[in-house]
Amino acid sequence: MPPMLDVSDEVRAEIGEEETQRLLNGANAPGTYDCTSCRTPGDTGQERTSTVLFVGDETAVLAFAHAACIPSQVVPVTEEQLQGAVRSIGGPDAGAAAGAAGPGAAPVAEPPRQAVLGITCGLIIVEETLRPALVIEPTGPVARVGATGAGDDFLPLLIEQGFMPQLDLEVPPSPLAGWSVLLATGRLHAVLQPGVGGTPGTAWWQAHQPLQVSDGWRSAVNRSNEVYVYAAPAGSIGRQPREDLMRDALARACARGLLVGATMPLSGT
Repeated sequence: MPPMLDVSDEVRAEIGEEETQRLLNGANAPGTYDCTSCRTPGDTGQERTSTVLFVGDETAVLAFAHAACIPSQVVPVTEEQLQGAVRSIGGPDAGAAAGAAGPGAAPVAEPPRQAVLGITCGLIIVEETLRPALVIEPTGPVARVGATGAGDDFLPLLIEQGFMPQLDLEVPPSPLAGWSVLLATGRLHAVLQPGVGGTPGTAWWQAHQPLQVSDGWRSAVNRSNEVYVYAAPAGSIGRQPREDLMRDALARACARGLLVGATMPLSGT
């Protein structure tokens, strides 16, 4: 039985019709994979699967994701990031071999395993007003693509994207241009980031299944049409059973310099 693959027109144009047909016929498609978005297992024989092509200056790497997580698409990255990913997949000789491959002859491989981003919806009091907030914390350290050390680059990567260190919880996070929070039919779907080179925005984080939010959270976001998004490294916040405990955990991370934040407009309803 052929794999249940989605290959977008832009991916098809990059890898060529012959390679596309080989994928759709199952010749180069994996049976199982780790989703490049949510990092949980997937099965091309059991569920719709998106082909995601990471394209550098000279190298292209094809990865796979649940179609429910992200659509099939081409993702531009730096050649350094892509070579690092290829080396981590195939060993020390893989980078040189892949370097000769252009986008029309993409080697099929998956990016290195990444931590899963956990997200919590809650209300936080800022300037004596209840504000809708999202708290994002990975399940483990996040490294740059190609990094060989054991460090955690989660906060530096976010700061490079425009998030600002949150030094005082009583101050609203700074607005982050181009980013937004997607809410549809009362459920949280995604945190969207700007596209590259004028392309439409893409999901930085996307729910595998849309998340239900509380009536209070939905009412607060409908009043302001914006969301306070906070992020901290793994182990800094934890899963808190009450919103007052979540705020205490945020305050501790803030005092330790382990919190970044951004104010994002609401997309959808």
